[in-house]
Amino acid sequence: MFAHRHSAVGRNLVLILMSSAALAACATPHPRLASKLPGVTPGTAPSGAGGRYKVGSPYQVAGVWYVPHEDPQYDATGVASWYGDEFHMKPTANGEIFDMHAVSAAHTTLPLPSIVEVTNLDNGKKIQVRVNDRGPFVGGRVIDLSHEAARQLGYDRKGLANVRVKYIGPATLGGPDTGMRYASNTTPPPALPAYVPPLPAYAPPTPVAVASASLPPITGAAIAPTQIPPVSSAAPVFSGAPKVAAASAYRVQAGAFSDPANAQRVANQLSGAGVATIEPLQRADGVTLYRVVLQGGADEGEAWGLRDKVASYGFAEARVLRPF
Repeated sequence: MFAHRHSAVGRNLVLILMSSAALAACATPHPRLASKLPGVTPGTAPSGAGGRYKVGSPYQVAGVWYVPHEDPQYDATGVASWYGDEFHMKPTANGEIFDMHAVSAAHTTLPLPSIVEVTNLDNGKKIQVRVNDRGPFVGGRVIDLSHEAARQLGYDRKGLANVRVKYIGPATLGGPDTGMRYASNTTPPPALPAYVPPLPAYAPPTPVAVASASLPPITGAAIAPTQIPPVSSAAPVFSGAPKVAAASAYRVQAGAFSDPANAQRVANQLSGAGVATIEPLQRADGVTLYRVVLQGGADEGEAWGLRDKVASYGFAEARVLRPF
C-alpha cells in the first residue's frame, strides 16, 4: 500500500541532510497517476470527491508501526512539514485527490477524513484543515500540510514549523467542509447548541414491608417468574424534545464518542438525515461513550436505507441496531 511512498521518504531523508526546508511527503495507497481534475482555487477546501471514511489497520513504514484509531481528544504539539509537487493530483490514502493548492493535510493515525485546527506556534497564525492522507513518516513530525496550508500558516519558505494540532471532528464526504476557518479569515465559527446533560438515574421507590400473616396462602403449581431483561440506568440525552424508541423499532448508529460535545456535533451534522439522538453507554471498564443514533422504524429494509443515507454523510461505519 505504501511501497511507492517508501522511496519518496528515502529521497526526503537525503534532502533533509542537504537543506533545512524538508518537504516530507505523505502516504498514498496507489502508485499510479490520477486523472487530471479542474484546478482548485488556492485557499479552498478539497472537494472530497471519490473519498471514503477510513480509519485503517496498523501499518509499518521505515520500521515504525502506526495504529490508526478514533481519537476525539487528540491535542498534540510538534513539528509540521509540507508536501506539494511530487504528489499533486495523485490519490490520497482515503481515495480523494490531493491538490497542493487546496487546504489539506496528512496525519499518521487520525480517521480520514477529519478536521483539525493547526496553530503555528512560531507566529501565532491558526487554520483549520481537512486531513485526508497518511504521513509524515520522517523525524517524528506531527503533521504534513499541503503547500497552500503551509503558505497560509507562513512557513512554506522555511519548510518546517512548530505547531499545535487539535482534533475538531469528522469531515464531510463528497462536498466542501462547512465551517472551516482559513488563516486569512477571522470570523468565528457558529456556536454549537449547548450540550444537554444526562437525566438523573432512576431511583426506585422505597419498598413497603407487608406482614406475611395478611397474605392468603398460595395454592396450585408454582409459576416461574417472568424474565425481564435488565434496563440500563443511564438516561439518553436528546437533541430537542425527548423521544422514546419503540421496542420493535430498528435504529441506526452513526458512531460512538467519548466526548459528548463531539457526539452533539455529529448529531447536528446528521439533522438532514433524520432525528438524531445521543445515548450514553457505560462500558465495563467504566468509560462512558456517547452514541449518535437515528430511529429507523419497524421495517428492516427502511432501516438499511437510512443506514446508507447516514453513510453518505461521511459515516461509513454506521450500522443497523436490531430491536431490543
